[in-house]
Amino acid sequence: MDAIDLLVRHHRELEQRFSELKEASSVDAAQFSAAADLLATHITIEEQDFYPAVRARRTEDILLESLEEHLSIKRVLADLVALDAADETFGAKLHVLAEQLEHHHKEEEEHLFPKVRKLLDDGAREALGQQMHARMRALQQGEPRRLVLGQTDAAAPLP
Repeated sequence: MDAIDLLVRHHRELEQRFSELKEASSVDAAQFSAAADLLATHITIEEQDFYPAVRARRTEDILLESLEEHLSIKRVLADLVALDAADETFGAKLHVLAEQLEHHHKEEEEHLFPKVRKLLDDGAREALGQQMHARMRALQQGEPRRLVLGQTDAAAPLP
C-alpha cells in the first residue's frame, strides 16, 4: 500500500473513532484503548519510518512542526491513558485531543503529502508503505498507547 494512502486512511479512522468517543455519553474503556493504540501506532510509524524517508530541504520545516504537534498530542494522550474515563477532566482532554488530531491531519494532507508525492515515486511510496505496515503489525502485538507515557518530555528528533 502507498505510504500516503495508508496515513490518510489512518487519519480518517482516527478522526472517526475520536469523534465517536467525544460524542458518547460515557466513554467505553475498550473503545478508548483501541483508538489510543491506533493513534500511538500512527505516530510511531510517522516518526520512525515516514518522516525520515521524506526528509528533504523542502519538507524539513513541515516535519519539525509535525514533530512538535506529535509531542502535544502525546502529552494529552498520556494524560488520558493515565486517567480513569470517569474522571471529570477526561471528556475535556478527549475533546482537545480530537481537535489537535484534525488540525495535524489537515496540515499534513495539505502541505506535506503533496510535496512527498513529488519527492517519492509510486514504487518508493509503495515500499515505504510496506515498511510502515510491517512496523504497525509489530506494534499491535502490545499496547502501543503505553509507549507515549515515556515520550512527553521533548519532541522526537528528526533523523
